[in-house]
Amino acid sequence: MSEEMDTPCFSLEGEVAVITGGGTGLGLGMARAMAAAGAKVVVVGRREETLREAVARLGPGAAFVVHDVTQTDEAPALIERAERAVGAPVSILVNNASTHLKKPAVETTPEELEAVLQTHNVAAHALSRAVLPGMMARGHGNILFVASMASYLAIPLIVAYTAAKCATVGLVRALAAECSSRGVRVNAIAPGWIESPMLQKALSGDPARREKILSRILMGSFGSPADIGAAAVFLCSPAARYITGTVLPVDGGAHVGF
Repeated sequence: MSEEMDTPCFSLEGEVAVITGGGTGLGLGMARAMAAAGAKVVVVGRREETLREAVARLGPGAAFVVHDVTQTDEAPALIERAERAVGAPVSILVNNASTHLKKPAVETTPEELEAVLQTHNVAAHALSRAVLPGMMARGHGNILFVASMASYLAIPLIVAYTAAKCATVGLVRALAAECSSRGVRVNAIAPGWIESPMLQKALSGDPARREKILSRILMGSFGSPADIGAAAVFLCSPAARYITGTVLPVDGGAHVGF
């Protein structure tokens, strides 16, 4: 392989990215960064008005599809709708859709655990399964998952979320092992504590927890969705062409802090 790159190393020109949970928070941060890097972006979520507002901010080349990712039988139909919306095959899938449950482990029911796993893992697998045949046939594609500090750290009151985010790391590695030789790279970002509606919900009414988290972040502050967006562009760009099966912490040093 030539040492020279034919395209700018951080460009996403010619790419089509589908981002679940793309209307707000980290998903919107990634959508904005990918659109700025040249990709056509399709944001996916359950709230049409939120998606319309997101697309208006993203500008030309962006589209949206209203969809509930937990309806896993509809995953192939979602990909078809996204491709029709932008007139090109999906080359980037970002499995970002998320749900959170803050509850003691002994009070978390099996049904609640299953619901969290359904969104984070079962749905992400279904969507990955829907895009992989086309990506492998073309010999080009990226699947990006969103892991978490809960993939690394023992955090109280989020047993279901922790189980899901640890499973996400397993999905990344297993899919990378199967798909990387076919031109499809599979990676994840593990966000630290990023300013978002989910973070606000998790820390609501718990100032002691907020201060404890900040005290272990080496850079001393929460991150922003733009930080996650920049990492997403990198991992899906030619700059990361020799990176697969990895989880990149974007956390201000939280998982190594003391």
